[in-house]
Amino acid sequence: MGFDELNLKMVYRSSNDDIVRDFLIPVLEKAVVYKRAVGFFSSTSLIEITKGLYGLVKNNGKIYIVASPALTEEDIEAIRKGYEKRAIIEKRILESFQEPKDYFEEERLNLLAHLIAKGYLDIKLAFMEDENEIGIYHEKIGIIIDKKGNKIAFTGSLNETRTAYMNNFESIDVFMSWMGEDSRIRVEEKEKNFDDLWHDRTYKVRVIDFPKVGYERLKKYMKPTLDLELDKKQFFVNYKPEKRESIFVKPQDLQFRDYQLEAIENWLSNNGHGIFNMATGTGKTVTALGAISRLAEKLNYKIAVVIVCPFQHLVDQWAEEVYKWNVKPIIGYSGSSQKEWLSRLRQTVRNYNLGFVQNFCFITTNSTFSSDEVQNQLAKLKCNSLLVADEVHYFGAEKLSKKLLDNFTYRLGLSATIERHFDPEGTNKIYDYFGDECINYPIELAIKNGMLTPYYYYPIVGYLTEKELVEYNRLSRELGKYIEIDEDKYRNYDIILNEKAKQIALKRAKIIAGAKMKLDLLKEHIKDYVNERHILVYCGVSNPSYEDAEVERDSINFGVKQIDKVTKILGKEFGMKVARFTSKETIQEREWIKEEFEKGEKLQAIVAIKCLDEGFNIPAIKTAFILASSTNPKEYIQRRGRILRLARDKVYATIYDFVILPRQLEEVKHKTWEEIKLDISLVKREIARIEEFCRIALNSSEGYKLIDRIKEVYDLDNIKGADSDGRIY
Repeated sequence: MGFDELNLKMVYRSSNDDIVRDFLIPVLEKAVVYKRAVGFFSSTSLIEITKGLYGLVKNNGKIYIVASPALTEEDIEAIRKGYEKRAIIEKRILESFQEPKDYFEEERLNLLAHLIAKGYLDIKLAFMEDENEIGIYHEKIGIIIDKKGNKIAFTGSLNETRTAYMNNFESIDVFMSWMGEDSRIRVEEKEKNFDDLWHDRTYKVRVIDFPKVGYERLKKYMKPTLDLELDKKQFFVNYKPEKRESIFVKPQDLQFRDYQLEAIENWLSNNGHGIFNMATGTGKTVTALGAISRLAEKLNYKIAVVIVCPFQHLVDQWAEEVYKWNVKPIIGYSGSSQKEWLSRLRQTVRNYNLGFVQNFCFITTNSTFSSDEVQNQLAKLKCNSLLVADEVHYFGAEKLSKKLLDNFTYRLGLSATIERHFDPEGTNKIYDYFGDECINYPIELAIKNGMLTPYYYYPIVGYLTEKELVEYNRLSRELGKYIEIDEDKYRNYDIILNEKAKQIALKRAKIIAGAKMKLDLLKEHIKDYVNERHILVYCGVSNPSYEDAEVERDSINFGVKQIDKVTKILGKEFGMKVARFTSKETIQEREWIKEEFEKGEKLQAIVAIKCLDEGFNIPAIKTAFILASSTNPKEYIQRRGRILRLARDKVYATIYDFVILPRQLEEVKHKTWEEIKLDISLVKREIARIEEFCRIALNSSEGYKLIDRIKEVYDLDNIKGADSDGRIY
């Protein structure tokens, strides 16, 4: 029988496999040659390498081992000064022997002594040598050959030490010569590397014979007979390996990008504290899972991981992702069976603290995380625990920030937009709790590196009607009464809004979002796309116009919803195949819409509201009409990032941004200074968005021309700024 009759895997990992029992023993039972390059030499490493060798011994097989002497800094310095290299190495080899601790170790040293005596075992030592500079050789290669000439090569993190086999998380990749041309070539390459090493033909690596004093020391462990059933006794009868429940194990086919690896290393070096500030579409979730995986491995998988998301569908997305990393999470939010998951969480926290379970993962929403029931349970965590906050900017809010528990040992925040709009104190709370940024990967870099799609940007200018402007100015004056200003911060554009001010600002923003002129502009520009596909029209949460109101003037619940009118325009007036994508559609309905939208046969356009701000990904979008002209950077930066996600046949994206100014530019010169002052705050906020969008657009000059025109009309270069009440400074 040969290796090709075994049911071998291409990868063995400690999370799923006993590498000795599942791989080494069955393979070496059929082997006649075993070539092994290991790490440091010691009697312990030799003991561990004998596991599985009894089968090879029965086949009269030959073993070749290359190891590196465990030289100290003092040894290396002595060699540099010209002391006898061989004497130093011999001394270190002798000192690396330890007396056996039990019967199994005695018998394995006995086996080595017999192998040496019969000429079946040969050892050589390797170290780096370049112009008398000495370094450590630490390559790990294994080649095993059977009687039929089949060959196996394996490489990986496996060291021949007790710790490697028993405690560490280890993995090896296996290549088999009979599994195709590619595998055969890989095996031959590995064997050639070993043979070159063995015969001292490897550049910068010096290989010498194992010292005689080492062989003599090994022979002292020889007994009259060998226990050829030792592997069977140790691994299949008495031996009970520690059961380890490994979670967050990286999928085999996943490869991290350089910037993701850098973020992970920075976070780990900062003691597991920090923030990943990464543009939408650049892999924040995968990077976070990589960081969790590395931390879990470091802690021997003894960790509790709590992942918190702002919305339920993000919880479901995270759950779907972590399943790929060998995690079966507890999922808890208001829409799930609360009695069941809360009971599981309560019991799991108790068992984790008592050491009955090694680890667990809990995924929940911000709202559920803040509830008294969950807070009380998570506050009881006594061992290693990690809090991961997706869209971490939400945790700067006053109420939510108070729910950040101090007992979390490790903390990780994720966002494309850390800074909170008009809330510098909330932003500081995020950094104070989670730590500094471990990476800042902006959208321009993502586009440059091919992670997002390049885009054209067209600002479409509209204006408020007279009634809309009157109401907007009234709310601006009212807003000014509630704004809290720190003069130093304010001059750096840090404006603090209290809760009353935020409510007024929201009403005012909805007037801009629902400006009447937007619908007319949409009709004008979308008519060229009636036969196109993959179109998004992004509506605001507002109703379309204050002019349509038949209620009290301070109410914002007026008129027909903008999304309804837009759907009617596209569907009935232009005959386009259109679907709504809002929070009212079920998960199943949304998935159907995304699938058909990508195909482009049953759906040309999606009319959406808010969902793209909440983590829904529709990469197929090629053309976007953004009516929801937000002045909040968090919102418009995230919207742009989702529009720019990569998709098949998507060379670039096109964004039409509906910009609303207080009045037509030609009218400004006829207005009084008092009237112009009230325009300034809106004008500057719209300019900020245009500038952000056009600065990395393929046609940036178009946006800058509009900015220059607006600045010229309002003479903004001679005005430092204006607050929401129109005060100039």
